[in-house]
Amino acid sequence: MGLIEEINKRRTFGIISHPDAGKTTLTEKLLLFGGAIQVAGAVKSNKIKRSATSDFMEIEKQRGISVATSVMGFEYKGLKVNILDTPGHQDFAEDTYRTLTAVDSVIVVIDVAKGVETQTEKLVKVCRMRKTPIIVFINKLDREGKDGFDLLDEIEEKLGLVVRPLSWPVGMGQRFQGVYNLYEKKLVLFNPHGKQSTEEVIEITDLDSEELDKQVGEDAANELREEVTMIEEVYLPFEREDYLEGELSPVFFGSAINNFGVKELLDCFVEIAPTPLPRVTEEREVRPDEDKFSGFVFKIHANMDPKHRDRIAFMRVCSGTFERNTNYLHVRQNKKMKFSNPTTFMASRKEVVDAAYPGDVIGLYDSGNFKIGDSVTSGEQLNFKGIPSFSPEQFRYVNNADPMKSKQLAKGLAQLMDEGVAQLFIKEINGRKIIGTVGALQFEVIQYRLKHEYGASCQYEPVNLHKACWISGSDEAIKGLVSKRKRDMAKDKHGNWVFLAESSWTLQMAQENHPEVSFHFKSEF
Repeated sequence: MGLIEEINKRRTFGIISHPDAGKTTLTEKLLLFGGAIQVAGAVKSNKIKRSATSDFMEIEKQRGISVATSVMGFEYKGLKVNILDTPGHQDFAEDTYRTLTAVDSVIVVIDVAKGVETQTEKLVKVCRMRKTPIIVFINKLDREGKDGFDLLDEIEEKLGLVVRPLSWPVGMGQRFQGVYNLYEKKLVLFNPHGKQSTEEVIEITDLDSEELDKQVGEDAANELREEVTMIEEVYLPFEREDYLEGELSPVFFGSAINNFGVKELLDCFVEIAPTPLPRVTEEREVRPDEDKFSGFVFKIHANMDPKHRDRIAFMRVCSGTFERNTNYLHVRQNKKMKFSNPTTFMASRKEVVDAAYPGDVIGLYDSGNFKIGDSVTSGEQLNFKGIPSFSPEQFRYVNNADPMKSKQLAKGLAQLMDEGVAQLFIKEINGRKIIGTVGALQFEVIQYRLKHEYGASCQYEPVNLHKACWISGSDEAIKGLVSKRKRDMAKDKHGNWVFLAESSWTLQMAQENHPEVSFHFKSEF
């Protein structure tokens, strides 16, 4: 099969939402339909010991939340579907923002009872800036929730999306009987005690037919007829081009936990979703159908298998064909590298792959060469753009709680910082280590992983800091700042100078007194 055929087979998308909207459950059910797993796990359940496939870190299983992006691929209807399930919790938004650079489209999951929540707003804003095609899945229809039209208004207002329902619910909560698939003109009936089967899908091309009354009852049938007429009058007709341009978002209704409405979503998704899209680099636009290979690292994960202490760089293939045991250029280090066991993922299950194509996400075993944002190519100097790294907003001193394990602590901190979940600063004046994160929950995750993956114990101590700013300027200018403000200076793990401002006033004074020094709020400047 040629490169073009391989590209056209691929659909790579991310699933985003506020915590608890059912994102990981939806991922499970999509994998179930793709035959990638035999049994879907419960994300939160004491009775069921099985955990969700995409939540493979121990802390995720215990807390029932996703704290790391997981990558899963499966075959469906002759296509290769790659799902990136992202953390919903705001403290891990940075991981999600980076992941959004590696997908070609997204599915946004919204809880029918809670509607649009703050984290969803932030993530959709990033997608809209990038013009990423968005499909909306309104979940938990088996529970009482908001009126369908009110929800659509809320999505348009809060998320700034132009929506078009492609399925519509028949009742809700106790009265929920199923959905009418407007895209395929089929009625899908809800059976709360069984799995969705072919017998429950009834073709009703004409809503005036008596068959509808027979299936759902006269009142529900009349209500559905009225609502569908209203949809056709009020909302724009669905045009795939508008969706691909990010200007129109199809909406589906269902209940992921009951496996309901998921197949309709998946069937429509594989038909309309974009194949791998071009990517922008500082040098030029890279098209997927180019002969030469290129890709970028958007995530690093240490200890995916704690038994082997492995560290994996997640790379999105952007153009050409990636082949095992072939020399490629690591652009930042300007050195050739060969990968003998690149892997594809089914959450924590990995398989060695001989070739990968645009849209695929592969794992490269890494001994510390890669940083987030690195480019790998067949030889061309390319630097992919738009992979963010944020200045931390919360800070703690980190102290070793077990002097016998100082080597393990140092190694653990170094590897976890490389994942990009936090930043490590070493104070110039006394050598004390400070961890900076975007959200408070990350401190807990770091502490947990240090203990369980590295056998190291740490304690935190509060530190009063407002901002960490990287600095640039002439050697003389930087020397002047360091000598005058030594107590505010630190170095990051790469040895770059960082100014740790105790307050906005301290930062302002430093900027005024040292105009020849530039202060940066991102580490990649």
